[in-house]
Amino acid sequence: MLTKEDNEIVMDEDNIREYDKRYNLHSWSAQKNLNPLVITKAEGIYFWDINGKRYFDMSSQLVNVNVGHGNKEIIKAIKEQAERLPFIGPSYAVDVRSRLAAKVIEKAPDNMGKVFFTLGGADANENAIKIARMFTGRQKIFSRYRSYHGASFGAANLSGEPRRYTCEPGLTGFIKFFDPYIYREKIEFKSEEEASRYYLNKLKEQIIYEGADNVAAIFLETVTGSNGVIIPPKGYLQGIRDICDEFGILMVCDEVMTGWGRTGEWFACDNWNVKPDIITFAKGITCGYEPLGGVIVDKKIAEYFDDNVLMCGLTYNAHPIGCAAGCATIDVYEKEGLIENSKKMGKVLGAELEKLKEKHACVGDVRYIGLFSAVELVKHKGTKEPLVPYGKDPEKIMPRIIDKLRERGFSTYSHENCILVAPPLIIKEEELKEALSILDEVLDFVDEYIEKT
Repeated sequence: MLTKEDNEIVMDEDNIREYDKRYNLHSWSAQKNLNPLVITKAEGIYFWDINGKRYFDMSSQLVNVNVGHGNKEIIKAIKEQAERLPFIGPSYAVDVRSRLAAKVIEKAPDNMGKVFFTLGGADANENAIKIARMFTGRQKIFSRYRSYHGASFGAANLSGEPRRYTCEPGLTGFIKFFDPYIYREKIEFKSEEEASRYYLNKLKEQIIYEGADNVAAIFLETVTGSNGVIIPPKGYLQGIRDICDEFGILMVCDEVMTGWGRTGEWFACDNWNVKPDIITFAKGITCGYEPLGGVIVDKKIAEYFDDNVLMCGLTYNAHPIGCAAGCATIDVYEKEGLIENSKKMGKVLGAELEKLKEKHACVGDVRYIGLFSAVELVKHKGTKEPLVPYGKDPEKIMPRIIDKLRERGFSTYSHENCILVAPPLIIKEEELKEALSILDEVLDFVDEYIEKT
């Protein structure tokens, strides 16, 4: 029912959902049978629907609300900036831009020199592709099969997983290589180091076949994100760094999901003391309070553009309100000790996930670093047959699992045969364990399902 209060149209649940379905297009979905939750409130690690039901936000929405919902300091910074200077073109110097750029470089690895701000992760990767090609004078770009770098055309071509298919035939020069996905590898490695040598040797061979002098950059999610939270084995990232140095190739780490404390460090590459040439970021820089992303380049690339034109531009590059939100967000990380809490609670998360793996027949593997984790579901632990085939789910079992979690107040998403668990970095131990008890309950349902199939 529609009513008016103080010249504002007030909509009830049915109207909100009806208008949503009538006028909005939802991403990654056939529209006809959608039945979206109507959300009215969010605070901390929770959000509520219009009927007052509370949900644990166990994916931090899209792995971006790191500081939780409703942080007053970030909201205050946005309000003050909107009142003072809501927008000015990107060619001008503005205090919040200067402050945020300095803060980003301070937190990044010490080889980094400057940052180019964007609106999100996809356009950060788009611009990183351009920068890599401009700087090297080369065209080919390597990226991995189990990767997602964004849905815009260049970022989709950079991506390896099935969401790139609708952008094919695609752009030339994008080459895919395999991830260090040890759980699914048919070879039984004696150690992580042996696995790293295997994957790195295959990559090096592929680069030679493609013509090393033609390769501008190797892009990789430092820790593979939605495609399974695949954590690089020991020696892998340093091996990528060494290959890049040998052939004059840029190492680009996509830290859109993993940056800003998600893995227990400011950037995930810090876990392995590896210094990329370029880092792309978004999500956790403002935690969704404002759209913002960026490309951090090392000092040699920054110096190159002192005398060479940077052919990148966005109307909303370094938007003042986004920058104000970014400054406040970094302050919140520091004041509340959220990087440290991510590491501390990550140990609790890991221990609880290992218990689920031991208990449930459907759990083939669990992977975790900081508050970034995935539960990989299988039909049989011995054969490791995935619960759903790659790129297919004919019985819609994964959506059914996610629906059962949501019915019990646990909100997250799945991709392929993995359930993502990545709560806000503010989560407390008792909250984490309470939420995971819901996951435990739903995994009982999955165990029953695989017994019948």
